[in-house]
Amino acid sequence: MTVVLDRPHTRNAQDPHMWAALRQIGRDLTGAVRVVLVRAEGPSFSAGLDRALLSDPEGIRAIGRLSEQDALVTLKGYQDAFRWLGRTDLISIAAVQGHAVGAGFQLALACDLRVLADDAQLSMAEVTYGLVPDLAGTGPLVRLVGEAKALELCATGRRLSAGEAAAVGLANLVVPRAQLDEAARELAATLLASPRDAVVEVKALLRGAGSRTDDEQCEAERRAQVRRLRDLADTLE
Repeated sequence: MTVVLDRPHTRNAQDPHMWAALRQIGRDLTGAVRVVLVRAEGPSFSAGLDRALLSDPEGIRAIGRLSEQDALVTLKGYQDAFRWLGRTDLISIAAVQGHAVGAGFQLALACDLRVLADDAQLSMAEVTYGLVPDLAGTGPLVRLVGEAKALELCATGRRLSAGEAAAVGLANLVVPRAQLDEAARELAATLLASPRDAVVEVKALLRGAGSRTDDEQCEAERRAQVRRLRDLADTLE
């Protein structure tokens, strides 16, 4: 399945309407979908939050006038628009060109894999507006680059080139801009060629590795392999 950001005239700036649409896509997703490709029309993947929402008194800042509970519920709804991309029963790929700023960067981080065009520029720019990243992007960022590098990127808001993103582990592939769509689709096709149940087990193993001891991870491997071997044995009967 392909999800396309299609507001090229705004460089795919994000707002609550887009987040609601993304959240609904996640809710409607059927178990038949194995790979989700997130791509964008126009010169940029996403320039981040629509800046009009920052200057509008009834925009994003209005959340600060809600009760604490209502504000937390509102922000959780925004996060849910991103978090479904990490489901263990699918693999998600972001195909990123041009700017991936703030919310755009976090959308790319929500995906399991990232294919970057050589013109990509990534930035966690929330701090420049006096805000923090709040769209579920901090966890994946720390897992990918470590706490110190994540702190630098989030506290400065500086931009990373595609080359630097690859060097610090944020990109799986960097390709010429003209080859971005083809490279992302080839990666999706390669993933689809692997047995689904094995891929699901692998993703779950790797996702939990950081919170397990070595012994616990080895046990998780054994249990996953027993499940696979039993399924394979059943196909031989």
